[in-house]
Amino acid sequence: MAKKLRITWQKSDIGYVRKQRLTLRALGFHRLNQTVEHDDTPAIRGMLAKVNHLVRTETIDGSK
Repeated sequence: MAKKLRITWQKSDIGYVRKQRLTLRALGFHRLNQTVEHDDTPAIRGMLAKVNHLVRTETIDGSK
């Protein structure tokens, strides 16, 4: 199975660049302390690199 990422939005986006706020929305976040899961792809990794100071990331195994 493919690896998955569990991403939690930890820090408010107030006062940060608009592109970073839009990146959080593109990752699927709507509110602070929300957790989303995504496949581990280069596109997602690139988005996380832009907002790594606002989120916490965990790698999880995709198989159950």
